[in-house]
Amino acid sequence: MKPVLLIVDDERATRSVLTQALEDDYEVYSAANTKTARDILGSEPVDILLTDLRLGGSENGMDLIDYARELPQTPICIMMTAYGSRDTATEAKKHGAYYFLTKPLNLDEVELLLRRASHTRNLETRNRELTRQLHPTAGLQDMLGESPAMRATFERIRQVAPTNATVLIEGETGTGKELVARALHTLSPRCNAKFVAVNCAALSPQLMESELFGHEKGSFTGALQRRIGRFEEANGGTLFLDEIGEMDIPTQVKLLRVLAERSIERVGSNTPIPVDVRIVAATNRHLQDMVHAGSFRQDLFQRLNVVNLQLPPLRERAGDIVLMANSFLRHFCEENHKTPMSLSRASLEKLRHFDWPGNVRQLRTAIEHAVVMCTGSTITPHDLPDYLNLPSPVRLNSADISSPNSMTTGTEFNLAALEKRTILAALYATKGNRSAAAEMLGINRRTLQRKLSTYPEVTPPWPLNQAKNKA
Repeated sequence: MKPVLLIVDDERATRSVLTQALEDDYEVYSAANTKTARDILGSEPVDILLTDLRLGGSENGMDLIDYARELPQTPICIMMTAYGSRDTATEAKKHGAYYFLTKPLNLDEVELLLRRASHTRNLETRNRELTRQLHPTAGLQDMLGESPAMRATFERIRQVAPTNATVLIEGETGTGKELVARALHTLSPRCNAKFVAVNCAALSPQLMESELFGHEKGSFTGALQRRIGRFEEANGGTLFLDEIGEMDIPTQVKLLRVLAERSIERVGSNTPIPVDVRIVAATNRHLQDMVHAGSFRQDLFQRLNVVNLQLPPLRERAGDIVLMANSFLRHFCEENHKTPMSLSRASLEKLRHFDWPGNVRQLRTAIEHAVVMCTGSTITPHDLPDYLNLPSPVRLNSADISSPNSMTTGTEFNLAALEKRTILAALYATKGNRSAAAEMLGINRRTLQRKLSTYPEVTPPWPLNQAKNKA
């Protein structure tokens, strides 16, 4: 994949000459002012920033470099100016400039400098990845668990990660699907390239195609710059498609074609661009059921389901609850600058016997709440969220939702039935407050409403008038 270069200069002629000279070797973006440059830096993975010192009015390249240095992915910054002096060059380097060029520019010198900067960028990336790999549990250090179910999951990740196989991760909300995807990337030969995550549920169908495949300048209203998509950004690495079940059918068709042909076309272009990307997809829905219902394509499901990883819900790995709770406790004590705390025996019992419909994410939030509310050195049940102290149990039998036979099909879990059970458990815990239940499940209220509409047989066990008042 070409390095991404951003040229910032208020002179159109300079931008044009540099773009034409460098676009064969770089993915070139240009901007005439700091506002446009910041927008590009905030939305694109810029590797090298080449900026003029004076950008018209009160704007200057020093401020832009300061902004770029605060980004999570800091580009290599090169300053250029027609008003060069030793003092100015020294000041530029203090701000973090890699090099200082004096105008009029020598294109041979610019090209040589950019090649050196690209090499330096690659070395920095590789050093970061090698440092991560030196950790004996690289890729799995953020995943906690000693239960048999999690040990089996870790072993499966280690087995699959070194391959190029497409992976489909299925599991309830909050079980750690993105952590698994990142582990698959970190433990793979692609670890030196990028891991790019896309939340399919967060994008409208109109934006999805542009987000995934990019677009050309002028391809639609508002397309003021050419923009690379997530596939190009992840070229050589891993693309994580989270909540793949929310993708609409037309985009599914385009994704299937990309997986088959290993190339993409930007919106507004007919030129195919080869991409080498490993796909890891995740869903909290049962894609096989969606295929039968006609809302997910059978051929795409087969492409994605080369290797299937099923993440167990927290209620099926209760032995890990105390391990994770204590780990979260240490983290949030440090984060909130509190002295180390411990969990009382009664608090541990509350945690062990709760059903955790929101899984690990909900447990993490509960411990953070407790750390904030605790005024002593020991967390008591009084410090825990209110739903953990409800008198009525939230652990449900399968009969509370449907017949026991609906929970399993042969030896395979029926995720649709488990989803119904999880939703009902959350509504139990919040006494019918749908907003609170949605927050507990880690989804928005509209998504919860939609899921409830697909499960008309899920009826509330509390008085309906009470549920309406609280919803």
